[in-house]
Amino acid sequence: MDIILCHQTADFDALGASVGLTILHPGAKFVLVGSAHPSVKNFLALHRDELPLIEFRSVNPKLIRRIFIVDTQKKARLGKAQEWLELPQLESITVYDHHPENDPDLPTTFKFIENVGSSSTIITELLQKENITPNPIQATVMALGIHVDTGSLTFEQSCARDALALAWLMGKGANIALIAEYVEPSLSPQLPAPVTATDLMSSPVRTIPPDTSIEEAQRILLRYGHSGLLVMTGKELTGIISRRDIDIALHHGFAHAPVKGYMSKNLLTITTDTPLSAIESLMVNNDIGRLPVLKQGELVGIVTRSDILYHLRLNDYDQFSRQGAKAQSFTDTLVSCLLPSFQQKLNPHLWELLQKIAHYAQQQGWHLYLVGGAVRDLLLSEDQTTVNLQDIDLVVDGFHGSHTSEAGVILAKALQKDYPEARLSVHGEFQTAALLWHKDDNFGSLWLDIATARTEFYPYPASNPQVEASSIRQDLYRRDFSMNALALRLTNPRQGELLDFFGGVRDLKKRLIRVLHANSFIEDPTRIFRGVRFAARLNFTLESQTVDYIKYAVNSGVFERISLQQTSIPALTTRLRTELIYILQADYWQSALRLLSDLGALSCLHPQCVLTPSLWWQLRCGGRWLRFYQLLPQRQKYAVWLMRLELILSGLSRDDGVKVAQNLDLPQDTINRLKYLAQNQKNVNIFLSKNINRNGKMSRKGAKAQSFILSDSPDLMFKSSEVYLGALKVSEVVQELSKYQSATLILIAVKSDKYIRKVIWQYLFNWSQLEPIINGNDLKDLGYKPSPIFKQILTEVQGLFLDGEIQERGRALDFVQENYLL
Repeated sequence: MDIILCHQTADFDALGASVGLTILHPGAKFVLVGSAHPSVKNFLALHRDELPLIEFRSVNPKLIRRIFIVDTQKKARLGKAQEWLELPQLESITVYDHHPENDPDLPTTFKFIENVGSSSTIITELLQKENITPNPIQATVMALGIHVDTGSLTFEQSCARDALALAWLMGKGANIALIAEYVEPSLSPQLPAPVTATDLMSSPVRTIPPDTSIEEAQRILLRYGHSGLLVMTGKELTGIISRRDIDIALHHGFAHAPVKGYMSKNLLTITTDTPLSAIESLMVNNDIGRLPVLKQGELVGIVTRSDILYHLRLNDYDQFSRQGAKAQSFTDTLVSCLLPSFQQKLNPHLWELLQKIAHYAQQQGWHLYLVGGAVRDLLLSEDQTTVNLQDIDLVVDGFHGSHTSEAGVILAKALQKDYPEARLSVHGEFQTAALLWHKDDNFGSLWLDIATARTEFYPYPASNPQVEASSIRQDLYRRDFSMNALALRLTNPRQGELLDFFGGVRDLKKRLIRVLHANSFIEDPTRIFRGVRFAARLNFTLESQTVDYIKYAVNSGVFERISLQQTSIPALTTRLRTELIYILQADYWQSALRLLSDLGALSCLHPQCVLTPSLWWQLRCGGRWLRFYQLLPQRQKYAVWLMRLELILSGLSRDDGVKVAQNLDLPQDTINRLKYLAQNQKNVNIFLSKNINRNGKMSRKGAKAQSFILSDSPDLMFKSSEVYLGALKVSEVVQELSKYQSATLILIAVKSDKYIRKVIWQYLFNWSQLEPIINGNDLKDLGYKPSPIFKQILTEVQGLFLDGEIQERGRALDFVQENYLL
């Protein structure tokens, strides 16, 4: 266990430096060994849950391995924690400080003592050196440390290094308004409209009975990402237990004890009308992180520190503009301007549809949000640009009235009365509903999905998630990337408000793909493919820590264990197949596949799945073949994504390739093709290799084949004059290759040498495309009665035609009469 210590009265510099060290040393915890300055106490009252801070009493000294100390070099200033410096198992003690000490007495292994204005500056420089990026709240705390300890760069000890460190942190998203609030309270921004608990609270509220064990309560906190739980006896609210309470109980070995022995019974509650200022005051003055919301004595919601922080930061959004765009897309102060901005970009009929469904939701007392990709694409679009949305996700949050998991169905049915041409589809455990328009005059092909806000939990890596009804915050929290965790409120109050709890707007501005959770890719490997797809499609960059999470997930071997299981996970493989289709049929497939390969993510399909130079050439060559093949008038259907995926899987052993195809639920034709591809390729190669004269001149029969060229286009990959058939007849080649599907022949061609490819090209694009010189009707006109012999006659005549021995229709009819009796 690694811990970080500072002096007994923590100031903002000590806090900022400690927070920075938790980034430099992942897993390290900051331990408050004493009290804190009043302003720091107020700050922690709101922000404690966002920082890796633990109580002194919850530390087990036997587990400490390394100690990091900031902003002091004196033992006495560590209080009781100085006893830990003598622990026998201790591996190292490292000190970071900017104060000159005449007589430092800490036993140190490493020292970082710099003549700068702030300890936070030292840690910031180390982060820069290691190319590690803090998140906005971490950058804010570290910037606060520099501001306070340098008097905003006005104190005598301030130097250029402090200014450069501060500028770097501002570039990483340090919240200027929040800094102003604690450096100079009079500069704190004010919200232009009154906000009450109704606007802030989350619902439904996660509660537990008083007999729930501490261990089970911890599992619930982990599952839902909460920092505390309300305790209910029947319908009566009887207590509240925080993560800190649970950690201390576990530390003392009371995992099986009921929470009623550790919960706080002195509850502070608020009502739906309690204003934001009163809520903030209650939290700060009482150092509590959550307040239950009651309406007529009934629990209807909860307000947490995070809810407060979000609303306090609403007016600190940066002006957003798309990189390279001539005009800025939107200005998000309170983001109230987003709704009219979006209205200008949407098809008027689509805008009217959204307004109608918002009206229906509001009548029910529900909030309705436009979420995910639609919000992202509207934000990325330039002004005066019409965005043609074909896939819209709406989420219903029922905390303003009755809550029901059937909200999506209720709203969809109400909307369908106004749009009877739309097809209603109801699916999912929570009665998610969808309205579908197909080639509609107003909407085109539109999919409108309406779901109840929900959360999900993965009981084990790459499993199917367990889904439960929840709030809009939890619904956004369960999503994959910050840019997809955006929501626009369509109902009053605060219609048009943009919900951005995870920095999605900043990431869009920086053109970054940033995952929300460290374990996201372990829980669901398809998110790797989604992230790569977004990066390739939008020309975005995968954020560096997101790349690290991907590589860690891949290198952990979890996907290898899953891919080698005897049975697949249907939902997982369905999502994976969908992502593969999106990627492999897109114009950007090459950059996406390259990125997947660089990340090692193809091993999610199979441990031996590698993008070799040979496979890369086959994929590009196969694409060219298929492009020409799709232009032919007589052709079998063969999707480009499927051809590319079959080539990827054909690089595995036959059994492994077939198994992956079965797990992905690919078509039976594909499974059979992979099963017999190696043998079919061997048979074709043996047949053609024995007969092709690769060095000699073209035979007379080969020369006859020239006249069958279908096009003189210079785009043709092979010209007929390049084919040397030797003694082999064209008809024999046609007869042999006609045994195989065209898709099989394309795969065989790109996996064979140039000479084999030439012959297969001629078969697919020339010989097999020729109309028969005579047909069954011609035989009937000659007086022949339909019978099985028709096929024999027509095959023989067409063979003579291909070989150049019969070139005119009249001669073909004469041949039939001469050789077949009526």
